[in-house]
Amino acid sequence: MDPWGVSDRRSFPWAALSRRFGVDPRALATLRVAVGTLILADLALRSQSLVAFYTDAGVLPRAALRDSYPGIARLSLHALSGSLAFEAALFAVAGVAAVALAAGYRTRLATVLSLVLLASLHARNPLVLNAGDAVLRRLLLWGAFLPLGEVWSVDALRGRTSNGRVRADGSGDPDGDADPDGRWTERRVATLASAGLLCQVVVVYLANAVFKLGSDAWTEGVALRYVFGLDRITVGPGDALAGHPELLAVLGVAWLALLVSSVGLVALTGRARTALVCLFAGAHLAMALTMALGLFPLVSVAALLPFLPPAVWDRAERVGRRLRSRANGELPGAPRLGRLVDRLATGDGPRVRQARAPDPTPGPTDRYGPALDRWRGRIARAVVAVLLVSMLLWNGATLGYVDAPDAVEATVDPEERRWDMFAEPWRYGGWYVASAETASGREVDAMYGGSVDWDRPPEVAEAYPTHRWRMYLVDLLRSGNADLRPHLAAYLCRDWNGSHEEGLRSVSLYFVELHTRFDGPDEARRRHLLDHRCSGR
Repeated sequence: MDPWGVSDRRSFPWAALSRRFGVDPRALATLRVAVGTLILADLALRSQSLVAFYTDAGVLPRAALRDSYPGIARLSLHALSGSLAFEAALFAVAGVAAVALAAGYRTRLATVLSLVLLASLHARNPLVLNAGDAVLRRLLLWGAFLPLGEVWSVDALRGRTSNGRVRADGSGDPDGDADPDGRWTERRVATLASAGLLCQVVVVYLANAVFKLGSDAWTEGVALRYVFGLDRITVGPGDALAGHPELLAVLGVAWLALLVSSVGLVALTGRARTALVCLFAGAHLAMALTMALGLFPLVSVAALLPFLPPAVWDRAERVGRRLRSRANGELPGAPRLGRLVDRLATGDGPRVRQARAPDPTPGPTDRYGPALDRWRGRIARAVVAVLLVSMLLWNGATLGYVDAPDAVEATVDPEERRWDMFAEPWRYGGWYVASAETASGREVDAMYGGSVDWDRPPEVAEAYPTHRWRMYLVDLLRSGNADLRPHLAAYLCRDWNGSHEEGLRSVSLYFVELHTRFDGPDEARRRHLLDHRCSGR
């Protein structure tokens, strides 16, 4: 059955739609591996602050989560318990699901499980999230409706591909488009879900472009001067870039133009699309080298993989075959490994060949199976259509083009969930100072240890333990999160008292603001956040 619901998918305009909104199965496989690997990396990085961010002994106990985010708190499995053991168990399950996803083992189940656990983890502590987390969730959501395990997967090797297509002999292929070498002549998965996946990425870029075009900082060419003036996020070459305002102005205009041109990711095909994908990927990798943005740049690069056309993957396979051919004569065991790789790529394993053999005794499932598959396909297409329309309407609401229903705004404000990354860059950076008094009256820094030091750190970015801590501490500066600051102070008291013989009597939180000025040295001032009395000592 044609995924677009037409009889001749080779006719115009359906062929044109498939070229623009279809995705190569190998691109989906690469996306699957990338997303699974990114989830594993994300879990490993988050586990460094497992107690601090996800237990009742941390900075956001479940009671505080329910008070501040009542709607989101109900969606989190991680909020069912505040114990370290429970959170560690959920992290372990999520890790197993991510490994299964990357390997393509029971791919759809692994995708759905990864999505549920990732959304639950994000709902447990919204203060540590960035735009990359939102993109990663959406990649999993659309991936649940796509054949991510069709090729280059354990499922393909075991004959458990999602749509039942087979290879070399064409059996089970209703369109007869399997060619003799075990590959399909139609190299695209063109469905509403593939359109949703591609449109999702383009919407992120276009929405961000609209927000930036409405910002004076971007239209005047000074936005990147503010961004790279934030010492808390600039790293490596970013520090050097901060001293070249003319270059930053040019880069800002170039990035804004690239965002506006993102519609070309679906409008263009062939080499032009590949070139545009490479420009976006290069920009994100440059961000990774110059700014401390966590996994966001890598998630963005992964989201671009489905846009690469079949010609790119054909070339990659040819290069891979040449490398394997060269290795066959030089490395022991290489021929056997090469045969396994070929089987993974085509799904032509022993279990697949066994599955092709006709069953002389058909059972009840043979009579009802096709009907069930048709109904399941119709339901899936209806769900995807609703998701696609909802995505467009939601982003229209965030841009102010569409009014969100009152019931939606009562739960989640669209203005708080929009793609406005750096649209209005912060005019100041800075660092925290946690001046604490011990039981003997000695003054110490409860956050970093040692004596209290008000001087600017050599590297402000290193004053934040991890990217998640940076997101949390910056979010805590917002006036709407003032009620959550005592939980940070209480956590600092508990953490100190649990590792030092002499406990803390009180903690005073400050943020040293460093305002970016173009006409002179940056201006620093101390901002008092709260005083807190420690308990238990």
